[in-house]
Amino acid sequence: MLVLLAGASGVLGRRTAAALRAAGHEVAGLGRGAGMDVRADLLDREGLLRAVDGRRFDAVVHAATALSGKAMANHRDMAATNLLRTEGTVNLLAAARETGARRFLVESMMFGYGYGDHGAALIGEDDGFGPRGANAALERHVGAMRAKEELAFTADGIEGVSLRFGLFYGAGTTDTHLVPLLRRRKLPVVADQGRALSWVDAGDAARAVVLALESGRAGRAYSIADDTPVGWAAHMGAVADAFGAPAPMRVPLWVLRAAPLAHAIMGSSLRLSNARARRELGWEPRYGSSLEGVRALAAAGAERVSGM
Repeated sequence: MLVLLAGASGVLGRRTAAALRAAGHEVAGLGRGAGMDVRADLLDREGLLRAVDGRRFDAVVHAATALSGKAMANHRDMAATNLLRTEGTVNLLAAARETGARRFLVESMMFGYGYGDHGAALIGEDDGFGPRGANAALERHVGAMRAKEELAFTADGIEGVSLRFGLFYGAGTTDTHLVPLLRRRKLPVVADQGRALSWVDAGDAARAVVLALESGRAGRAYSIADDTPVGWAAHMGAVADAFGAPAPMRVPLWVLRAAPLAHAIMGSSLRLSNARARRELGWEPRYGSSLEGVRALAAAGAERVSGM
Protein backbone atom coordinates (compact mmCIF):
# COMPACT_ATOMS: atom_id res chain seq x y z
CA MET A 1 0.00 0.00 0.00
CA LEU A 2 0.91 3.65 -0.34
CA VAL A 3 0.48 5.00 3.19
CA LEU A 4 0.29 8.61 4.41
CA LEU A 5 1.52 8.62 8.02
CA ALA A 6 0.59 11.65 10.15
CA GLY A 7 2.82 11.92 13.19
CA ALA A 8 5.74 10.19 11.50
CA SER A 9 8.30 11.86 13.76
CA GLY A 10 6.72 10.69 17.02
CA VAL A 11 7.48 7.72 19.26
CA LEU A 12 4.93 5.51 17.48
CA GLY A 13 5.32 7.14 14.07
CA ARG A 14 9.04 6.45 13.67
CA ARG A 15 8.59 2.79 14.51
CA THR A 16 5.47 2.50 12.37
CA ALA A 17 7.23 3.93 9.32
CA ALA A 18 10.04 1.39 9.71
CA ALA A 19 7.61 -1.50 10.28
CA LEU A 20 5.49 -0.56 7.26
CA ARG A 21 8.52 -0.36 4.99
CA ALA A 22 9.83 -3.67 6.30
CA ALA A 23 6.46 -5.19 5.36
CA GLY A 24 6.79 -3.90 1.79
CA HIS A 25 4.60 -0.79 1.97
CA GLU A 26 5.55 2.70 0.81
CA VAL A 27 5.30 5.46 3.42
CA ALA A 28 5.07 9.23 3.15
CA GLY A 29 5.54 11.00 6.45
CA LEU A 30 3.21 13.93 7.18
CA GLY A 31 4.22 16.62 9.66
CA ARG A 32 5.34 20.19 10.13
CA GLY A 33 9.06 19.53 10.53
CA ALA A 34 11.92 19.28 8.08
CA GLY A 35 12.42 15.86 6.59
CA MET A 36 8.72 15.12 6.18
CA ASP A 37 7.59 13.96 2.76
CA VAL A 38 4.41 16.02 3.12
CA ARG A 39 4.94 19.18 5.16
CA ALA A 40 1.70 20.43 6.64
CA ASP A 41 -0.09 21.22 9.89
CA LEU A 42 -3.11 19.03 10.59
CA LEU A 43 -4.89 22.03 12.07
CA ASP A 44 -4.47 24.05 8.87
CA ARG A 45 -7.08 22.47 6.62
CA GLU A 46 -6.36 24.48 3.48
CA GLY A 47 -2.62 24.11 3.88
CA LEU A 48 -3.00 20.37 4.36
CA LEU A 49 -5.14 19.98 1.25
CA ARG A 50 -2.64 21.98 -0.79
CA ALA A 51 0.18 19.77 0.49
CA VAL A 52 -1.52 16.55 -0.66
CA ASP A 53 -2.84 17.95 -3.94
CA GLY A 54 -1.96 15.55 -6.74
CA ARG A 55 -0.82 12.80 -4.35
CA ARG A 56 -2.44 9.35 -4.21
CA PHE A 57 -2.58 7.05 -1.21
CA ASP A 58 -4.29 3.79 -0.34
CA ALA A 59 -4.35 4.34 3.41
CA VAL A 60 -3.86 7.06 6.02
CA VAL A 61 -2.59 6.58 9.58
CA HIS A 62 -3.40 9.25 12.17
CA ALA A 63 -0.73 8.89 14.85
CA ALA A 64 -0.19 12.62 15.43
CA THR A 65 -0.07 13.84 19.04
CA ALA A 66 1.62 16.67 20.89
CA LEU A 67 2.75 14.53 23.83
CA SER A 68 6.42 13.85 23.11
CA GLY A 69 8.59 14.45 26.16
CA LYS A 70 5.85 16.11 28.21
CA ALA A 71 5.41 15.32 31.88
CA MET A 72 1.58 15.17 31.50
CA ALA A 73 0.94 16.72 34.88
CA ASN A 74 -1.83 19.22 34.13
CA HIS A 75 -4.93 19.16 31.95
CA ARG A 76 -3.56 21.90 29.70
CA ASP A 77 -0.77 19.50 28.68
CA MET A 78 -3.40 17.60 26.67
CA ALA A 79 -4.95 20.61 24.94
CA ALA A 80 -2.93 20.46 21.70
CA THR A 81 -3.40 16.70 21.40
CA ASN A 82 -7.14 17.06 21.96
CA LEU A 83 -7.30 19.44 19.00
CA LEU A 84 -5.34 17.02 16.84
CA ARG A 85 -7.85 14.30 17.77
CA THR A 86 -10.85 16.43 16.87
CA GLU A 87 -10.13 19.16 14.31
CA GLY A 88 -7.03 17.36 13.07
CA THR A 89 -9.02 14.18 12.35
CA VAL A 90 -11.67 16.11 10.41
CA ASN A 91 -8.96 17.71 8.27
CA LEU A 92 -7.04 14.48 7.75
CA LEU A 93 -10.20 12.70 6.64
CA ALA A 94 -10.66 15.43 4.04
CA ALA A 95 -7.09 14.83 2.88
CA ALA A 96 -7.75 11.08 2.72
CA ARG A 97 -10.69 11.67 0.39
CA GLU A 98 -8.67 14.03 -1.79
CA THR A 99 -5.95 11.42 -2.24
CA GLY A 100 -8.30 8.47 -2.84
CA ALA A 101 -7.40 6.68 0.40
CA ARG A 102 -10.05 4.32 1.77
CA ARG A 103 -8.31 2.83 4.82
CA PHE A 104 -8.03 5.23 7.76
CA LEU A 105 -6.37 4.02 10.96
CA VAL A 106 -6.39 6.08 14.14
CA GLU A 107 -4.18 5.87 17.19
CA SER A 108 -6.22 5.89 20.38
CA MET A 109 -5.44 4.90 23.96
CA MET A 110 -6.81 3.11 26.96
CA PHE A 111 -7.95 6.20 28.86
CA GLY A 112 -10.70 6.55 26.30
CA TYR A 113 -12.47 4.06 28.57
CA GLY A 114 -12.36 6.75 31.24
CA TYR A 115 -9.98 7.64 34.02
CA GLY A 116 -10.56 6.06 37.41
CA ASP A 117 -10.66 2.63 39.00
CA HIS A 118 -12.23 0.07 36.64
CA GLY A 119 -11.61 -2.82 39.00
CA ALA A 120 -9.76 -6.08 38.43
CA ALA A 121 -11.64 -7.33 35.35
CA LEU A 122 -10.13 -7.10 31.88
CA ILE A 123 -11.82 -4.51 29.67
CA GLY A 124 -12.80 -5.46 26.13
CA GLU A 125 -13.45 -3.30 23.09
CA ASP A 126 -17.23 -3.43 23.58
CA ASP A 127 -17.04 -2.13 27.16
CA GLY A 128 -18.19 1.45 26.83
CA PHE A 129 -15.44 3.46 25.14
CA GLY A 130 -15.67 7.22 25.62
CA PRO A 131 -17.94 7.57 28.69
CA ARG A 132 -19.14 11.12 29.13
CA GLY A 133 -18.32 13.53 31.89
CA ALA A 134 -16.47 12.35 35.00
CA ASN A 135 -15.71 16.06 35.22
CA ALA A 136 -15.30 18.84 32.67
CA ALA A 137 -11.51 18.57 32.43
CA LEU A 138 -11.41 14.80 31.96
CA GLU A 139 -14.34 14.95 29.52
CA ARG A 140 -12.22 17.13 27.24
CA HIS A 141 -9.63 14.34 26.99
CA VAL A 142 -12.02 11.37 26.86
CA GLY A 143 -14.36 13.27 24.55
CA ALA A 144 -11.53 13.94 22.10
CA MET A 145 -10.64 10.23 22.01
CA ARG A 146 -14.31 9.34 21.53
CA ALA A 147 -14.69 11.88 18.73
CA LYS A 148 -11.56 10.69 16.91
CA GLU A 149 -12.91 7.15 16.67
CA GLU A 150 -16.45 8.21 15.78
CA LEU A 151 -15.19 10.44 12.97
CA ALA A 152 -13.16 7.57 11.49
CA PHE A 153 -15.93 4.98 11.89
CA THR A 154 -18.71 7.09 10.40
CA ALA A 155 -16.92 8.80 7.49
CA ASP A 156 -18.53 8.02 4.13
CA GLY A 157 -16.38 5.91 1.84
CA ILE A 158 -13.76 5.33 4.54
CA GLU A 159 -12.81 2.06 6.24
CA GLY A 160 -12.01 3.28 9.76
CA VAL A 161 -9.97 1.17 12.20
CA SER A 162 -8.86 2.20 15.69
CA LEU A 163 -6.06 0.89 17.89
CA ARG A 164 -6.48 1.55 21.61
CA PHE A 165 -2.98 1.37 23.04
CA GLY A 166 -1.77 0.83 26.55
CA LEU A 167 0.90 3.18 27.88
CA PHE A 168 4.03 3.10 25.75
CA TYR A 169 7.41 1.92 26.98
CA GLY A 170 10.53 0.74 25.18
CA ALA A 171 13.46 2.15 23.24
CA GLY A 172 13.14 5.85 22.55
CA THR A 173 10.73 6.45 25.39
CA THR A 174 11.72 4.56 28.57
CA ASP A 175 15.46 5.12 28.13
CA THR A 176 15.30 8.67 26.78
CA HIS A 177 12.40 10.15 28.78
CA LEU A 178 11.78 8.16 31.96
CA VAL A 179 15.28 7.11 33.01
CA PRO A 180 16.67 10.69 33.10
CA LEU A 181 13.73 11.76 35.27
CA LEU A 182 14.25 8.82 37.60
CA ARG A 183 17.96 9.53 37.90
CA ARG A 184 17.15 13.08 39.02
CA ARG A 185 14.31 11.80 41.27
CA LYS A 186 11.86 13.96 39.33
CA LEU A 187 9.23 11.24 38.86
CA PRO A 188 7.41 10.49 42.12
CA VAL A 189 4.98 7.57 42.36
CA VAL A 190 2.14 6.57 44.62
CA ALA A 191 1.66 3.09 46.07
CA ASP A 192 -0.29 0.91 43.62
CA GLN A 193 -2.60 -0.55 46.28
CA GLY A 194 -3.93 -3.12 43.82
CA ARG A 195 -4.24 -0.70 40.91
CA ALA A 196 -2.75 -1.71 37.57
CA LEU A 197 -2.49 -0.22 34.09
CA SER A 198 -1.93 -1.70 30.64
CA TRP A 199 1.39 -1.13 28.87
CA VAL A 200 2.77 -1.92 25.43
CA ASP A 201 6.23 -1.80 23.90
CA ALA A 202 6.33 0.90 21.21
CA GLY A 203 7.79 -1.57 18.71
CA ASP A 204 4.95 -3.99 19.38
CA ALA A 205 2.51 -1.13 18.89
CA ALA A 206 4.01 -0.38 15.47
CA ARG A 207 3.62 -4.01 14.42
CA ALA A 208 -0.04 -3.76 15.38
CA VAL A 209 -0.47 -0.77 13.04
CA VAL A 210 0.85 -2.81 10.11
CA LEU A 211 -1.39 -5.78 10.90
CA ALA A 212 -4.46 -3.60 11.39
CA LEU A 213 -3.89 -1.80 8.08
CA GLU A 214 -3.55 -5.12 6.30
CA SER A 215 -6.35 -7.10 7.95
CA GLY A 216 -8.27 -5.03 10.51
CA ARG A 217 -12.04 -4.94 10.05
CA ALA A 218 -13.66 -1.65 9.08
CA GLY A 219 -15.46 0.01 11.97
CA ARG A 220 -13.52 -2.10 14.45
CA ALA A 221 -11.39 -1.15 17.46
CA TYR A 222 -8.55 -3.28 18.81
CA SER A 223 -6.91 -2.99 22.22
CA ILE A 224 -3.12 -3.33 21.99
CA ALA A 225 -1.43 -4.13 25.29
CA ASP A 226 0.83 -6.62 27.03
CA ASP A 227 -0.75 -9.72 28.55
CA THR A 228 -0.18 -8.66 32.17
CA PRO A 229 -1.19 -5.21 33.48
CA VAL A 230 1.32 -3.63 35.88
CA GLY A 231 0.88 -0.87 38.46
CA TRP A 232 2.42 2.53 37.76
CA ALA A 233 4.71 2.32 40.80
CA ALA A 234 5.74 -1.25 39.97
CA HIS A 235 6.58 -0.27 36.39
CA MET A 236 8.64 2.75 37.42
CA GLY A 237 10.39 0.74 40.11
CA ALA A 238 11.32 -1.90 37.53
CA VAL A 239 12.70 0.78 35.19
CA ALA A 240 14.79 2.29 37.98
CA ASP A 241 16.11 -1.11 39.02
CA ALA A 242 16.92 -2.23 35.48
CA PHE A 243 18.78 0.98 34.61
CA GLY A 244 20.51 1.48 37.95
CA ALA A 245 18.57 4.62 38.86
CA PRO A 246 17.45 5.50 42.39
CA ALA A 247 14.15 4.04 43.45
CA PRO A 248 11.38 6.56 42.70
CA MET A 249 10.22 8.69 45.58
CA ARG A 250 6.85 7.63 46.96
CA VAL A 251 4.21 10.18 47.86
CA PRO A 252 0.56 9.91 48.96
CA LEU A 253 -1.93 10.31 46.12
CA TRP A 254 -3.38 13.51 47.56
CA VAL A 255 -0.05 15.30 47.06
CA LEU A 256 -0.64 15.11 43.29
CA ARG A 257 -3.84 17.14 43.41
CA ALA A 258 -1.72 20.11 42.37
CA ALA A 259 -0.99 18.13 39.16
CA PRO A 260 -4.55 16.97 38.37
CA LEU A 261 -3.83 14.98 35.21
CA ALA A 262 -1.04 13.03 36.92
CA HIS A 263 -3.41 12.52 39.85
CA ALA A 264 -6.05 11.07 37.52
CA ILE A 265 -3.55 8.75 35.81
CA MET A 266 -1.91 7.44 38.97
CA GLY A 267 -5.28 6.99 40.64
CA SER A 268 -6.59 4.90 37.74
CA SER A 269 -6.74 1.15 37.41
CA LEU A 270 -7.44 -0.07 33.88
CA ARG A 271 -6.66 -3.51 32.49
CA LEU A 272 -7.09 -4.12 28.76
CA SER A 273 -7.79 -7.47 27.13
CA ASN A 274 -5.77 -8.06 23.95
CA ALA A 275 -7.84 -11.11 22.96
CA ARG A 276 -9.46 -9.51 19.90
CA ALA A 277 -6.11 -8.32 18.49
CA ARG A 278 -4.67 -11.79 18.97
CA ARG A 279 -7.66 -13.46 17.34
CA GLU A 280 -8.36 -11.14 14.42
CA LEU A 281 -4.99 -9.54 13.68
CA GLY A 282 -2.61 -12.30 14.71
CA TRP A 283 -0.85 -9.79 16.97
CA GLU A 284 0.85 -10.68 20.21
CA PRO A 285 3.31 -8.86 22.48
CA ARG A 286 6.94 -9.87 22.64
CA TYR A 287 6.91 -9.71 26.44
CA GLY A 288 4.29 -10.94 28.86
CA SER A 289 4.53 -7.73 30.87
CA SER A 290 6.31 -4.39 30.88
CA LEU A 291 8.50 -5.66 33.74
CA GLU A 292 10.04 -8.19 31.35
CA GLY A 293 10.20 -5.61 28.59
CA VAL A 294 12.13 -2.96 30.52
CA ARG A 295 14.61 -5.54 31.80
CA ALA A 296 15.22 -6.71 28.23
CA LEU A 297 15.65 -3.10 27.09
CA ALA A 298 18.22 -2.36 29.78
CA ALA A 299 20.10 -5.60 29.06
CA ALA A 300 20.20 -4.78 25.33
CA GLY A 301 21.59 -1.33 26.10
CA ALA A 302 24.26 -2.74 28.39
CA GLU A 303 25.23 -5.27 25.71
CA ARG A 304 25.63 -2.51 23.13
CA VAL A 305 27.83 -0.50 25.47
CA SER A 306 30.03 -3.50 26.29
CA GLY A 307 30.43 -4.29 22.60
CA MET A 308 31.68 -0.84 21.68
